[in-house]
Amino acid sequence: MARVVLVTGVSSPLAARVAQTLSEEPGVRRVIGADSSPPPQDTRGIEYAHVDLHDGSLDRIVTDSGAELVLHLGLDTEGAPNREDNLLGTMRVLGAAQRSTSVRRLVVRSSATLDADDAAEVERHTRGLQRRRPDLSVALLRFANLIGPSADTPLTRYLDSRLVPTVLGNDPRVRFLHEDDGAEALVRMALSDGTGFFDVAGADPVPLSQCLRRVGGQRLPVPARGLKVLSGLAKHGRIGYASSSTTRAVHAGLHTGGMDSDSLERVLDWSPAYSSAEAFESYAHSRASSSPRHGLRPVHVLALARATLGR
Repeated sequence: MARVVLVTGVSSPLAARVAQTLSEEPGVRRVIGADSSPPPQDTRGIEYAHVDLHDGSLDRIVTDSGAELVLHLGLDTEGAPNREDNLLGTMRVLGAAQRSTSVRRLVVRSSATLDADDAAEVERHTRGLQRRRPDLSVALLRFANLIGPSADTPLTRYLDSRLVPTVLGNDPRVRFLHEDDGAEALVRMALSDGTGFFDVAGADPVPLSQCLRRVGGQRLPVPARGLKVLSGLAKHGRIGYASSSTTRAVHAGLHTGGMDSDSLERVLDWSPAYSSAEAFESYAHSRASSSPRHGLRPVHVLALARATLGR
């Protein structure tokens, strides 16, 4: 087991939880949590290191710490994701790992909620590192939609809306990953010697319509081109999922039905404890006592109608 571990993205609850769990492993002497913001206040057992993606601080942290195991978990889509920083962060981590003389293993968290171009870039750069450093043990975990009581992502904000625009005639089947299973998968992969690219998702996708009925959202079916109006509406109302980057995250997240965790389960001899339906139910139950946080106003519905009807 690596004596020194570096975890990026520790301002997110998931990464902070993984870092704290690893700090409790026998043989681990230090866990450094690197991010541009500190971890949650109740996080124990890790040292925080501030990182600025636009300077050489990450290289210095990797070199000075002597980290042998690096987990890059900074690709979370919570809040308002910045595509450029997500990709730049990955390139910085991969470059630091390539130049390091101490790093022996790298685990990268990717996500099915990244759009296809971004996901392909993350994987392309990771494969490039494998070619340049064949001695480095590399695993990439591609998460389905992370969900659970503490999840706050573009997709959960979409599902929390009172009136939810959906594509007319389309009811996608969605895969979810409970936050407990996400943390467990990362810890198990970090402690293993498994290499490769793996999907991580709860079993059995769930129809979007079933999810919306469970949380009380009212569907607003519109032609596909009508959904493009949401980006424009974001400027005129509080629609938390309607910026261009978050709309891409929602769109990608709704097309996760084809994910396959079989290879991960073979390598780790482990499978997620929650099915997609059970993971979603955990999230829905935690939201039962709270009212929706946002929705479309009548003026927004009218704008959608005009756009889709071409008027």
